[in-house]
Amino acid sequence: MRLLCNTFAAKLYKNLHKNPVHIALVGNPNSGKSSLFNALTGLNQQVGNFPGVTVDKKTGDVQLDDTHAALLIDLPGTYSLYPRRADEWVAYKVLMGVDETVQPELVLLVADASNLKRNLLFCSQILDLKVPVVVALTMTDLAKKTNINIDIAGLERELGVQIIPVNPRKNKGLPALKKAIVQTLVAPKHSFENRANFVPIDAANTPLLQQVEPLHPNFVPYKALHFVMNGDVLSTNAGALQQLATNHSFNSTKTQANEILQRFTRIRSIMQNTVVEPDPLQKKLFTEKLDNVLLHKVWGYGILLTTLFLLFQSIFWLAQYPMDAIDNAFSAVNQWLLLHLPTAWYSDLLVNGLLAGLNGILVFVPQIMILFGLITILEDSGYMARISFLSDKLMRKSGLNGKSVMPMISGFACAVPAIMSARNIENQKERLLTLLVTPFISCSARLPVYTILITLVVPKTYFLGILSLQGLVMMALYILGVVLALASSYIGKWFIKSVEKSFFILELPTYREPRWKNVLVTMVEKAKVFVVDAGKIIIVISLIIWFTSNYGPAERMERITQNYEQALAQAPAEEHPQLEKNFAAQKLANSYAGIMGKAIEPAIAPLGYDWKIGIALITSFAAREVFVGTMATLYSADEEDGAGLREKMQAATTENGTPVYTLPTALSLMVFYALAMQCMSTLAIVKRETKTWKWPLIQLVGMTVIAYLASWLTYTVALAFTA
Repeated sequence: MRLLCNTFAAKLYKNLHKNPVHIALVGNPNSGKSSLFNALTGLNQQVGNFPGVTVDKKTGDVQLDDTHAALLIDLPGTYSLYPRRADEWVAYKVLMGVDETVQPELVLLVADASNLKRNLLFCSQILDLKVPVVVALTMTDLAKKTNINIDIAGLERELGVQIIPVNPRKNKGLPALKKAIVQTLVAPKHSFENRANFVPIDAANTPLLQQVEPLHPNFVPYKALHFVMNGDVLSTNAGALQQLATNHSFNSTKTQANEILQRFTRIRSIMQNTVVEPDPLQKKLFTEKLDNVLLHKVWGYGILLTTLFLLFQSIFWLAQYPMDAIDNAFSAVNQWLLLHLPTAWYSDLLVNGLLAGLNGILVFVPQIMILFGLITILEDSGYMARISFLSDKLMRKSGLNGKSVMPMISGFACAVPAIMSARNIENQKERLLTLLVTPFISCSARLPVYTILITLVVPKTYFLGILSLQGLVMMALYILGVVLALASSYIGKWFIKSVEKSFFILELPTYREPRWKNVLVTMVEKAKVFVVDAGKIIIVISLIIWFTSNYGPAERMERITQNYEQALAQAPAEEHPQLEKNFAAQKLANSYAGIMGKAIEPAIAPLGYDWKIGIALITSFAAREVFVGTMATLYSADEEDGAGLREKMQAATTENGTPVYTLPTALSLMVFYALAMQCMSTLAIVKRETKTWKWPLIQLVGMTVIAYLASWLTYTVALAFTA
């Protein structure tokens, strides 16, 4: 009998894991919702997108007890059931039951104990939907520090639901919360369906709602009211609902205003009975005192610039070692494969195609993880909201808002994680503009290009003994990218239409210690998204570039190979390395990539470029720093010998004997690399974020045209001054 019972329990446990209950996690922004989600799910999380939108859908497995498993769906933070932003509409549709992909059996509502009055508005609206609800009361430690005392038992009686105090940062209260969830799940339906309305439905709307019932049977009155207000989004009977609203002279704005007033009247009564709040004239909190410094009209900006400088310097300092380790690991693997694999096309494909593509993907991972880890620390600590607040004024003049500043500044490290971090911009137009202009910011991959070209043509002149001319040119290139990004956004805001109004409503959260487990989860999650999603596209394009750089018309390649073999047979052994380099350069020049370089030479000649630079423009589409490697191959220089490469480039001449890399040409090339879309990783991630090729293609064409015109102007002006 015991064996039979154990077998039955095992089957029941397995079935519950196969079909776990779905729980919607909701709450106001900055209420501790994300911390609770991470505490309940740990690393058992998945990230996707809600259908039709770019809003993240985070889900995680939770084991409630021995026999109950749940799938927790973290919905975007929202203040009420009257949505304004795209992410709020996502949560709204789920709570209204019209999202077919998410049908929760229970709502887990997170309420901030230190700001209970505001949180109870959303809570009261959900209660009137007559769904199973459990309230997780967070920030109780902060409430105690501010002398806010809450009678939880009394509040439970007033609301008619279980309220569990939790501290997800310290994993306190989680067992009690899980127990309350299980009790609510197994409770009979009438326990919540017969719950009295938090506020009564206006009697004037009763006849209207009675006629709505045949269209949507089994609807509770408050839910039916929302279908009348937003039938065009929620219902397939939108026309009939609109007609009923017209027949009954239904005023949506007036109804909403009256409802909110009634709710706050009831909330004030509840607060008076269950909450003891401190004297409002008591001395300021630590957060307010700190804000007096961090948000100061002078010191605030100085502290902001210092913080950002240290942040992105840390990215370079910390990422350098793992990035070097990844490069060294791939180099060691490549050398081992070259020694042990036969000389064949598939060996070259594996080493210089597939592994090179993987290297190009994985080498970005340390920067992505470190950047998002540091950003998460700023977010958890509460300072990220202050950065957005301080920068909003400048950003808004360019069609952006304060939340655009972090992605743009992140672009100095790498455009890929920068574009991924733009997801926290609610307004879709401003988010799209941020995605489109962020690649103008000079990333670290452009640095090798700037460095070698500046050392070629810019003299080592110093002003006032400390200001280097080479350093000033470098700084000018970075400033150029920022100016073009803001200018492009200013122009773009007139062409990108949006019915969504732009609001910069920002709640400044209290300062608190970051939740380090949350930091780790975010770092792993963002790296996984980049490697899996963008990586697939990068690998494909890397293989295409390998093919076009290694193969060309058969007759050309055979002739080059025959000449090389003859020269190799006749030359002494000490000349073989140079012959191999010359052979590689000739193969590249006559490959399909080389042919393309010759084909575009007439188009790039007005910029001062020859066909070899044209090849570099094509091959560096894989990554901007590929320019240096391409030049090394073309000029038969050792890639690791920077001085040798510069000497070869400096000695390079055109067919008529004039130098290739003159000051006008080098300046033009630097401007082109500063402004052009030269990275397939960026295009891949923009496509993923926008879910269409439309905007990446517009971005590619637009940036190429801007770069071409700016480079032509630079070359023409510089040529006139040096003539």
